[in-house]
Amino acid sequence: MPSDLRQRLVELLREYADIFAWSYRDMLGLDTTIMEHRLPLVPNAILVRQQLRRMKPEVALKIKEEMEKQWNASFLAVAEYPQ
Repeated sequence: MPSDLRQRLVELLREYADIFAWSYRDMLGLDTTIMEHRLPLVPNAILVRQQLRRMKPEVALKIKEEMEKQWNASFLAVAEYPQ
């Protein structure tokens, strides 16, 4: 994306920041079942740890950066599994 277009989009977002829904709390009347992901866990099941998937370093770095962006935006949350 050209830097001038990016700058104009950032300015537009800042100008209309009060219009966009930045978090779930901003979306009044939205049912949590629509946006909330639940893991279907069996309470008495034995947990199995998956093997680590190795990736190229540049791919792993991009994934890490994207995960950090989503974490900082409060888009992700830690899943708690039954013990």
